Amino acid sequence: MNNNKVWYVTGASQGLGLTLIKQLLSAGYRVAATSRSAAGLQNAVGTTYESQFLPLEVDLTNAGAIRRSIEQTVAAFGTIDVIVNNAGYGMDGTVEEAEEEKIRAIFEINVFTTINVTKYALPYLRKQRSGHIINIASIAGFVGAPGWAIYSATKSAVIAFSEVLALDVQGLGIKVTVIGPSGFRTGFLTKNSLVSVESKIPDYESVISTQARYAAMDGNQDGDPEKAATLFIRLAEHPDPPLHLWLGANAYERADKKIESMGAELRKWKELSLSADYN
Repeated sequence: MNNNKVWYVTGASQGLGLTLIKQLLSAGYRVAATSRSAAGLQNAVGTTYESQFLPLEVDLTNAGAIRRSIEQTVAAFGTIDVIVNNAGYGMDGTVEEAEEEKIRAIFEINVFTTINVTKYALPYLRKQRSGHIINIASIAGFVGAPGWAIYSATKSAVIAFSEVLALDVQGLGIKVTVIGPSGFRTGFLTKNSLVSVESKIPDYESVISTQARYAAMDGNQDGDPEKAATLFIRLAEHPDPPLHLWLGANAYERADKKIESMGAELRKWKELSLSADYN
């Protein structure tokens, strides 16, 4: 294990992000982590690892603030090696009833923050010809559920972004992994982390029932954040990490089923697909 690597983690004040940075610090890594409150983040971590830890108070909707936080990381530790784009939150409800302001806000954090962090980290990774960018998407970005259209759209964007980014940097010694977790016990479904648009339109029965089912899952998800954090560290040390990693049995099974279904559909409509070209 090369614990000389410097990690930069967004959305580290709670949930999986906080679990990850605690494990990293305990293992001897140097870590820069973002939160809306640097003092709150420091309190959550404690003072044991002061020389290894750089808590950063960053407005992730501000590209300039993101750029400065990357610069601060390099200034403090001399390098930056592993980027974890973890910041994000959920949103459920019908598209018809969702407010435009809330739609734009979730894209700002879930998508544009991921892009901007990557943008400002890349010059350092490119110069040193090494690094690993780990983007946290969701199984919902590949296999959605009723009522999660907008959230799924943000995470699908993260998956597509990561796939093409990997092509862009494949000759530069930079690795890219996009992780699609299923449900983990991180507080993701709590009122503080989830924007929930209550449907008042009876026609959307599937959305209403799915919202109730997900609300009942809070605190009972199968995914273990401690195990996930350990896997992230293993992933960053692997010489040939995957581009996609579906995290959790539920995520794996849903992805596997959709891949099979897509293949069958593709072959079924092959003749129509090919008929669009010039003969």
